[in-house]
Amino acid sequence: MSLARVVLVLIQAVSNQWACTPPNPTPPKARYHTDELYILQIAPFIFKVHQAIIWICTTFEVLFYLGSLLPVSSPTSFINSLVCPSQCNLKVTPLFVIGVMASVLGTYVRLDCFKALGELFTFDLTVLPQHRLVTTRFYAHVRHPAYTGSMLLVAGLACSHLSRGSWLTECGPLYAPGSAIVVWAAWWIWTLAVGISRADAEDKQMKKLFQTEWEEYAANVPWWFLPGLI
Repeated sequence: MSLARVVLVLIQAVSNQWACTPPNPTPPKARYHTDELYILQIAPFIFKVHQAIIWICTTFEVLFYLGSLLPVSSPTSFINSLVCPSQCNLKVTPLFVIGVMASVLGTYVRLDCFKALGELFTFDLTVLPQHRLVTTRFYAHVRHPAYTGSMLLVAGLACSHLSRGSWLTECGPLYAPGSAIVVWAAWWIWTLAVGISRADAEDKQMKKLFQTEWEEYAANVPWWFLPGLI
């Protein structure tokens, strides 16, 4: 395992932490769209879970790297045997690098959305007394760029941690062939379902609040997540 992988894994974990940390608390009485499926409502909780999972994977990868620096005969070489009982090769692959880049880009998009919305950005869907229609920065190109950032983040994490060469698939719980694909598919489907459900609910709520202003904005920016695609 190389130092380059350790550095990139740490960058990805920190990026994920920033992107998945709420910039503002949710006022409970300001929430809407509370009738959606419970599995979709718990997105903020899922964010916390996958923060923990990514840090666990990152910690094991760092420990494995540190253990690989020790002589085989070293009394402390048992670190590697605990972190990875089987022989494994943690390495930097093209897919891993693409994953890190996607995660960093997704984080940038989400942090820019945090800045654009300011105090209006909450992880639960809310309407605040000072609500306004934001149409600048990434919101000038798609109506729900924060969800675009989330999808990039999930895709990037999957490419990095659910592909060959990662601790999770080489010697972790997803060592069994095919298990990583099942996890990735479930993770991606859930993320997409949350994005679609919330985008539709937000559109309806903003149309109700801002009427003509929203209709003009929707006509100028017809895409939810990616210009020209969806």
